[in-house]
Amino acid sequence: MTSTTLRELNGFDETPATLADSTLILVDYQNTYTQGVMELTDWQPALAAAAELLAMARQSGATVIHVINDGGPGTPYDINAEIGRIHPTVAPTPDEKVVVKTAPNSFVGTDLGDLVDAAGNNSLVIAGFMTHMCVTFTTEGAFLRGNKPTVVANACATRPLGEVPAAQLDASALATITDLYATAVPTPADLG
Repeated sequence: MTSTTLRELNGFDETPATLADSTLILVDYQNTYTQGVMELTDWQPALAAAAELLAMARQSGATVIHVINDGGPGTPYDINAEIGRIHPTVAPTPDEKVVVKTAPNSFVGTDLGDLVDAAGNNSLVIAGFMTHMCVTFTTEGAFLRGNKPTVVANACATRPLGEVPAAQLDASALATITDLYATAVPTPADLG
């Protein structure tokens, strides 16, 4: 059994991003993932790590972009209701952009690509909810558009699906991400 990744085979740089030279994208840190039917396993430590990451990014002067999913009125993703809003622990400041999306890849149908380009950094740091869904596909989107993403693993969380426990699904998603799309670091402190 081999552990060679597609990144290694392609000779991609494995050096993690540095916040000072990156744009931070925080994906779907919405209240819906902290309660009720969509509550994620271990969301509390992931949210605490996201708050640490956000504080580090702000201190370094990095551009910060928040992304939220809008499922429309009456859904767990209703951004006009408390359930769909960004959790106060990582709430944006007035100068931080908020991108509203309707697809797992945050670049699809949004101005995220334009905002990333305007920030002038090819390197992106990505973290968010859910690891197996919007974090994976946003990271893929960043990679496919030519950015160099780094994912902060402990600032991500997911939920169990069927017989697959959340920890296993989270590990599988991170394995997919690091096979080709991005470098991953365990914690915010591990960023280059």
